[in-house]
Amino acid sequence: MHPSGASVDRMAVAELKQRLDRGEPLTVLDVREDHERAFCAIPLPVTAADLHIPMAQVPAQLDVLRAAASAAPLVVYCHHGMRSMTVAGWLARRGVEAVCNLEGGIDAWSERVDPGIPRY
Repeated sequence: MHPSGASVDRMAVAELKQRLDRGEPLTVLDVREDHERAFCAIPLPVTAADLHIPMAQVPAQLDVLRAAASAAPLVVYCHHGMRSMTVAGWLARRGVEAVCNLEGGIDAWSERVDPGIPRY
């Protein structure tokens, strides 16, 4: 689906919210650093798998991420969407097909979906 250099699919925060609310099985990958994750995270229902692998650790976890993406579409997020886009592209170039980037990251989620999530 994603040949080398292919663009990565993007998902708006409103779409993620709708899909989570419908109970769709998704794997949500947070690539932020530990201190960012400790500050806030997107709350997920039990139907979604919640992975936290900081960006620098992603290459070492490729097999885990392949398995996760084969079980459910993989949605990658960070603070504003730049690191997650880099990770999603890297995964796509390695043959991970069901991967997309959350546009605007957790900051957009806080602005447009859940203002109870603190912004930083």
